[in-house]
Amino acid sequence: MTRTGRGAGGRAGDARRPAAGAAPGVQPYYARAAEALAERYESVRFETVHRDFLPLLPAAPARVADIGAGTGRDAAALAALGHDVLAVEPVAELRAVGRRLHPTPAIRWHADSLPALPGIEDREGSFDLILLSAVWMHLEAPARPVAMRRLHTLLAPGGRLLLSLRHGPPPADRRMYDIPAPETTALATRHGLSPLQESTGTDALGRADIHWSHLAFEKERT
Repeated sequence: MTRTGRGAGGRAGDARRPAAGAAPGVQPYYARAAEALAERYESVRFETVHRDFLPLLPAAPARVADIGAGTGRDAAALAALGHDVLAVEPVAELRAVGRRLHPTPAIRWHADSLPALPGIEDREGSFDLILLSAVWMHLEAPARPVAMRRLHTLLAPGGRLLLSLRHGPPPADRRMYDIPAPETTALATRHGLSPLQESTGTDALGRADIHWSHLAFEKERT
């Protein structure tokens, strides 16, 4: 998925096939372009791309899931802060690049994809933080409620979901949707996630026709 500062990052599975697997028009592109995209992803720092989210990060050590981890730039930055990170990436070629670029035991790589994330079992536990950086925009409308419900389940009480949305013309080589921030906020609210923060920003890669929404939510505490 095209991410602020990491170009195409996380990928979402096909809503009609909840098991992990290639989504037409999405994952094949990232598989072909993995090496080239890695240079783009790694060219901008985590702290630059996610500066609006930095005050919302949990104290270390926390259990973190980076959904659509790409080549692991964000996962590596979170691991360096002292967190235990599950990097969820459905594209084998990107996982291979990520393991090579960021060889740390603090990152556990996992092949899976939204909307259902079927491979994340209960033993993976509840996460204090889930990062979805430029992932949501690949989900078809019917898949979004399924995905939000699953993300709510995976979060610990008081856990936070940090989500970025890409706005602008979609590329011709993969499926992508310009999803309004209010729609996403309303969906999260319906699934028990309270809005914490919303901000907008320009594209860290300098693309004039692309801008981003950065949304933060928190699960109810019990």
